[in-house]
Amino acid sequence: MSYQAMLATHPRHGVVEWIGIRPQRRAALSTRVKVKADPASGLEGDHYSGKVNRQRQVTLLQREHLAVVAALLGKPVPPEILRRNLVVGGINLLALKGQDIQIGTAILRITGACHPCSRMEEALGLGGYNAMRGHGGVTAEILQGGFIALGDPIVPLQGDLFGE
Repeated sequence: MSYQAMLATHPRHGVVEWIGIRPQRRAALSTRVKVKADPASGLEGDHYSGKVNRQRQVTLLQREHLAVVAALLGKPVPPEILRRNLVVGGINLLALKGQDIQIGTAILRITGACHPCSRMEEALGLGGYNAMRGHGGVTAEILQGGFIALGDPIVPLQGDLFGE
């Protein structure tokens, strides 16, 4: 199998396990079961909606990384304190960098890593920033609007899924 083929092959689809929207800067995240994604304005109800930086319209975090961060900190880490929009399980988000994915009826492009900010010390306590390094998830741009709901699969749109 070629290197390009390996990069495009994923063992399975992921799944949306949690959705959060930040209604205002520094406000607590509001948990949702469904959210509307719009290419022009971002996620409906999110305080970043309508901002210029389209490459960071949506932030995604792997559920598996919550366990790693919790182990490093020695305490549970609920997704809402990490300030990401979607928590997904079952797929390596960093392996999707530069790829288009479908979640629900929306299509996103994974644009890069979502590095932790200094607020992680505030949210997680001493050492929170370093605990999040390498585990902050990814950013995405909305290419096609639609709805994203809990339980929706994360489907890569390029390459051979499952090596088929």
